Amino acid sequence: MRTRIARTLVATVCAVALASPPSPALAGEDAWRPKMGQAINFAKNRAGSVRIAVVDELGRFYGWRQRRSTPMASVLKVMFMTAYLRLPSVRDRGLRQKDRDLLEPMIRWSDNATASRIRDIVGGRRLDALANRAGMRDFSFHYSPWGLSRTSARDQARFMYRLERWIPNRHEAYARRLLRTIVKSQRWGIPSEVPDGWRIFFKGGWGSGTGWVTHQVAFLKNGDRRIAIAILVRDSPNHTYGTRTIRGVARRLLKGL
Repeated sequence: MRTRIARTLVATVCAVALASPPSPALAGEDAWRPKMGQAINFAKNRAGSVRIAVVDELGRFYGWRQRRSTPMASVLKVMFMTAYLRLPSVRDRGLRQKDRDLLEPMIRWSDNATASRIRDIVGGRRLDALANRAGMRDFSFHYSPWGLSRTSARDQARFMYRLERWIPNRHEAYARRLLRTIVKSQRWGIPSEVPDGWRIFFKGGWGSGTGWVTHQVAFLKNGDRRIAIAILVRDSPNHTYGTRTIRGVARRLLKGL
């Protein structure tokens, strides 16, 4: 009995550190946990180097090679969007068409030209400040090319889990809509494995089809339930192989959700 109570208290402390308290129905030992063992066994047998991080619905963190940093590619665009929406000239007003003309292409179909324009607007100092505020330990910004900025799976899973905390309230719904409506051709990997009843909000990053990097970061919601995942893959034989690695890892992680 004492052991059970102790475990429950540990889970509660972890949840408070990352998010609002879970509903009573989810507390304790009955809550879902990612199938890390199955995902790791799969990843070990894939070409390339895989990094995995998950935050579950109680706010508990799980990781494998989660501290190893890697070039971000287009995963950085979520931070670009967040830093832009936090600008003093943007945060307290409604979005204008010129704002949407930058943000929508950058997120929904991963346009690089608009990403570079936003980089020039927000600058490295704001990105570093956002990373510090979000508790990122492994982020480093590279101005040009910005895709060489570095991150880790643990940074990205925690960032996505609490994403709306860093976005002004009036812009939260818009940011979620962009991340929910990524174009079909880029919905490989985790989106294919989302369980019934859950919605995914995500962004991918890749190395122009080479397989040099193939990443996805996401949070999933089902009512008040929420989890976050980061799967970062280096040195796949090609892009398609990398996307299949992400899908296979996600399929195993999400069993029973």
